[in-house]
Amino acid sequence: MDHQPSARGLFTPTTLPLLLLVAGLAVLYSLRRRSSGGRHLPPTPPGLPILGHLHLLAPLPHRALHRLAGRHGPLLHLRLGSVPCVVACSPDAAREVLKTHEAAFLDRPNTTPIERLSYGGQGFIFSPYGPYWRFMKRACVHELLAGQTLDRLRHVRREEVARLLGSLRRTSADEGAHVDVDAALMGLAGDIVSRMVMSRRWTGDDTDIQEMRRLVAEIAELSGTFSLQDYIGAFRYWDVQGLGKRIDAVNRKVDAMMERILTAREAVRRLRRQQKAAADGEEEEKDVLDMLFDMHEDEAAEMRLTRGNIKAFMLEMFEAGTDTAAITLDWALSELINNPDVLRKLQAELDAVVGNGRLADELDIPNLPYLQAVARETMRLHPAAPMVTRRSREPCTVDGYDVPAGATVFVNVWAIGRDPACWPEPLEFRPERFMDGGANAGTDVRGQHFHLLPFGSGRRTCPGASLALLVVQAALAAMVQCFEWSPVGGAPVDMEEGPGMTTPRKRPLVCTVSPRLHPLPPLQP
Repeated sequence: MDHQPSARGLFTPTTLPLLLLVAGLAVLYSLRRRSSGGRHLPPTPPGLPILGHLHLLAPLPHRALHRLAGRHGPLLHLRLGSVPCVVACSPDAAREVLKTHEAAFLDRPNTTPIERLSYGGQGFIFSPYGPYWRFMKRACVHELLAGQTLDRLRHVRREEVARLLGSLRRTSADEGAHVDVDAALMGLAGDIVSRMVMSRRWTGDDTDIQEMRRLVAEIAELSGTFSLQDYIGAFRYWDVQGLGKRIDAVNRKVDAMMERILTAREAVRRLRRQQKAAADGEEEEKDVLDMLFDMHEDEAAEMRLTRGNIKAFMLEMFEAGTDTAAITLDWALSELINNPDVLRKLQAELDAVVGNGRLADELDIPNLPYLQAVARETMRLHPAAPMVTRRSREPCTVDGYDVPAGATVFVNVWAIGRDPACWPEPLEFRPERFMDGGANAGTDVRGQHFHLLPFGSGRRTCPGASLALLVVQAALAAMVQCFEWSPVGGAPVDMEEGPGMTTPRKRPLVCTVSPRLHPLPPLQP
């Protein structure tokens, strides 16, 4: 006979709190349904009072959301504290958000740390869709990060790649010496961005640059810190974490450093104008900071940049430009080490197209289809930005479900890159899928195909995509052309991800290097 619990046994000191909790949850659920006004929201997993679904996102949100989509469907409705959230985890759902209903999702959510660390929201990346954002997007596309600007500064990227290879050659001559690959690649990306932005090397001895490196790292940490003020309504006006005090302290240091840099550049520009007035010489080569000052000083411009706009844009260039390129290079090299057949095929292509008498260069990239395929496959499996974030400007219907105004919308790029419906054998590192005759030949990385979105899609796609692709492909080509890489501790390389807004490796990649070509090609630019 089955034993049934008696009614009396339900109300014990142990069970009563649980029953009260269940009753409270039922009331909350009823109130939420009633307050939704009859909206047909996407499927949602069970949540908790106050926290909502925040506890389900640990430890890596993009992976956690991928698991939830497997149980509840590719379009989810979550509540992150008091913030409504919709998650798209399939190409079709991504297309709905980023193309079909793009006009409803042109804003980005702006957290308290990001808002305060970008000079009160004077930056570009997280600015609301409007006149300022459109002006800066045109400036990026047609001037700041335009093809002609990248071509004009190609020598900077070539010189910094050669500089890295020279360092590796010296390390290879020191028997038993190791290379911290993560640090080396971060230095490469930082030097390239720093020289393009303000003609000063990131890894130099300049006091301001050293201070900037420290502060940019601290800003990246603070920007990715979970803020109770943003998600839990009860803490909106209470700095319970002390995050506001840390941000204020960093802001004071950043502004003092930025003022020194901008003041020094203003003095240089005055001197240039005096020299130009005295003699007709050749036009000085402008870096990005000069272009920003031109927009600041142009009285006839559609929109004149403020000093705060310039500072915020520079910080965004350093934060976005260094991290993403370095992380992508790191994963690409790790995958090549773990897949020696792919590495040998890439080296064979480099030997056939470039040879061993010169260094692979950006100009070679169009003739290196397998190199391009390796880069695409790396971005599919390891997108530096695992999720595209948007904020709904107005109520919208996506795939038959209602999305309320003001909701945060995540497009899970990482999960889409592993969708078996789009990618045969999705967990394998197979660049051949992008080659002629491959299952995904012709798939690009610029957001035209919604099953590969490393740079987002639509009007708010990353304006630095062209620069990132040039840096990643040219540096990777030169590194595997010139050296053999052996991870300390032996292969395979550990591919576990670490926490953060991006997808860094959890453990640093440390290698020994040995020259592959004898002699090495000349490293002079």
